[in-house]
Amino acid sequence: MEQKRQQFEHISAAVDHLESSVSAGSIATGAAKGILYGLFEAVGTIIGDPDLPEHIRSGYDGLQETLRELGAKLG
Repeated sequence: MEQKRQQFEHISAAVDHLESSVSAGSIATGAAKGILYGLFEAVGTIIGDPDLPEHIRSGYDGLQETLRELGAKLG
């Protein structure tokens, strides 16, 4: 359980960092899209884990929505 929580925290930090980099214009659009795709795939795979506790799953659902919104900003 602790490992799953730490994994969530790391991915959440990556999403936050990507979002702030995009907002600041400190990352190329193509690079941001590539990282975004990788994070979106990882989050989707994790959400599909039947052993994932529900409270962590809801956190990943929120991250997935953030990634969708970021993808819309990037075009």
